Amino acid sequence: MNAETRRRVDNLVSRLRFLRDSLDIAGKRVERDKFNNEQAAPGFWDNPDKAQKRIAALKPTTTTLKIYEELDKALGDVEVLNEMAAEDPSLASELEPELDVREKEMDAFELRSMLSGAADSYNAFLRVQAGAGGAEACDWAQMLMRMYARWAERGGYKVELLDEVRSEEGGLRSGTVKIEGDNAYGYLQSETGVHRLVRISPFDSNSRRQTSFAAVDVTPEIDDTIFIDIKPDDLVRQTFRSGGPGGQHQNKTESGVRYIHTPTGVAAESRTERSQHKNDDNAMKMLKARLYKIEEMKRRAEVEKAYDDKGEVSWGNQIRNSVMQPYTMVKDNRTDEQTAQVNAVLDGDIDSFIQAYLRQKAAGKALVTKTPSDD
Repeated sequence: MNAETRRRVDNLVSRLRFLRDSLDIAGKRVERDKFNNEQAAPGFWDNPDKAQKRIAALKPTTTTLKIYEELDKALGDVEVLNEMAAEDPSLASELEPELDVREKEMDAFELRSMLSGAADSYNAFLRVQAGAGGAEACDWAQMLMRMYARWAERGGYKVELLDEVRSEEGGLRSGTVKIEGDNAYGYLQSETGVHRLVRISPFDSNSRRQTSFAAVDVTPEIDDTIFIDIKPDDLVRQTFRSGGPGGQHQNKTESGVRYIHTPTGVAAESRTERSQHKNDDNAMKMLKARLYKIEEMKRRAEVEKAYDDKGEVSWGNQIRNSVMQPYTMVKDNRTDEQTAQVNAVLDGDIDSFIQAYLRQKAAGKALVTKTPSDD
């Protein structure tokens, strides 16, 4: 038997055993069985809204169990194949690609297991805001928005544009999208912060090197299982005429809606729908998401004293640098994750940065933003 192959098989089994215990798979099975009994009982569907909420609340558990049980079965097959290959070396050619597949699945399952926050399984609102710098910053904001759209498309997520303000010079002054799918917020929470780009400016006739900034904010789409108390007296509702998609209809009617939460000054707006009612609903959802995130950050700051005013809980941190000239490099200032493949990253290949963030966070280390050196 090939010693390296045996080591890989044993390593996979050990990793799955660790996940079984750390995720309390036995407890989750009890929870699933209890729910199945509830669902089979008469009267479960008498209140459809309550039933749907119960199903939605259990979805993370059922999904985790499904992935675990499929991987457990697959590893059992791998162990059998490994034993057969010890007797018949010709089967080794079948075992190697099988191990490659299972190792990738295990990596993905381990990453998923790091998503333990109350809102990690939710959809995400992602907002990009250009910094100072005119066309340069707006172009950078548009590049970032495309990067996240490409990441979402690769992962099978649905992307919906909720708000967009274009620059007259080209590019994006600000924009908000909803990214809908399993664990969208859990993965994208790593992107909140200020992103920096260094390149030879395409807008400069002298081809000088320019630095641009854009801020990214990611919040979860809150459902009814998390209650956000907003008093009517604390709300200011504004309507406005909106441009962009929709053409003349939107410009003639005040279809855009903005909500301002006066105690905090937090605001949210939506303008891309023709219907004021739909924009109203979108704006309120984004406002609740932002207020929830503020409260969650306060709670985390109280619990994790290691995070000071330069750490993860503050807004405005320069978290990542993308350098296109005079060399190519994308580096995360919190985790030190880096790659020279700038174009691949800008085309949505950001999984390594997301994974590094989640692993460092799961390890309980303060995600402190380091001061970058001047490029």
